[in-house]
Amino acid sequence: MRIAVTGCNGKIGRAVTARLREDGHDVVGFDVDGARGAGFTRVDLRDYGQTLDALLGVTFRHDGIDALVHLAAIPVNGLVPDATTFHHNMAVTFNVLHGAHRAGITRIVYASSINAMGFPFEEPPPYLPLDEGYTAANNTYGLGKAMEETMAGQLVRWEPELSITALRFTNVVGEDDYGSFTRAGELDYRRDLLGSYVDARDAALAVALSLEKGAPGFEVYAVAASDTGLTIPSAELAAAWFPGVPVRKELGEFETLLSIDKAAERLGYVPQHLWRER
Repeated sequence: MRIAVTGCNGKIGRAVTARLREDGHDVVGFDVDGARGAGFTRVDLRDYGQTLDALLGVTFRHDGIDALVHLAAIPVNGLVPDATTFHHNMAVTFNVLHGAHRAGITRIVYASSINAMGFPFEEPPPYLPLDEGYTAANNTYGLGKAMEETMAGQLVRWEPELSITALRFTNVVGEDDYGSFTRAGELDYRRDLLGSYVDARDAALAVALSLEKGAPGFEVYAVAASDTGLTIPSAELAAAWFPGVPVRKELGEFETLLSIDKAAERLGYVPQHLWRER
C-alpha cells in the first residue's frame, strides 16, 4: 500500500515510517519540518487547503493514497499555552480526517492517548486493569483526544467503508530513553501512567497491525508494553496507588495495569521490546 504518515519526524512517526517500509509499503511522510527527500513532503496541516492537496496528490511524491496514519500533534501539555494545544490539535486532526474523507481514503489509523483515559489519575480510575471502556479528560491535550475520538466515531457513519482506528498510546519510549528506568523500584515512579510505557517500535507494531486488520467502523485500542515499568509487583502497585479500586482479574507479577487485552485479542498485538529484557 501507499501510506501517508503525518508527524513522520516525531518519535512514533520515525518508528512507524521505518516499520511500514520494512513491511514493503510505499510511505510518504507529511510534517511541518524535516529533511528534503523522496519520501517526505513539508505540509502545514493547520492549513486545510495544504492538507487536502497533499492527500490528493503531490508531484514527484504520489498520485493517491491507500491508507493514512495520523500522528502529527503538539504531543503534551506545557509546550505551548493550554488553549493553543487544544486549538492546534483539534484543527489539525479535523483537517486530516475530513481531508481524507474528501480524498476517498478509507483506511485510517491515528494516535489517541492515555490522556483520554484519565491521565494523570489524580482521580482514581474506576477499575484496574484500566481498558478502553473508560474515557476521561483532565487537561486540554486529553480533552482534544477525547473529542477527536468522538469526531472519528461520527465520520465513519458518513462512509460505510471507512475504517478509523484510534490507538491510545501511553508514554512512548525511544531506544535512547530507558535511563529513567533506574527508578523502577520507587513507588511513585510512573504512577501517573498506571506504571505503563511502550517502546516506539511496539507502537509502530500496533499501527501496522491496525492497518492490516482494521474493519469498517471505529475502534479504540489501548497500547502499552505487557509489563509495568517498575520492579514492584503489579498487585502491590494497585493496592498502594489506588486503595479500594476494584481489580477485575488476578494480575501477573508485573502485568500492565493499562489493559492491552483488546489489542492482543483483536489485532494480535504482542509487545516485543520490554525494559526487563534489555
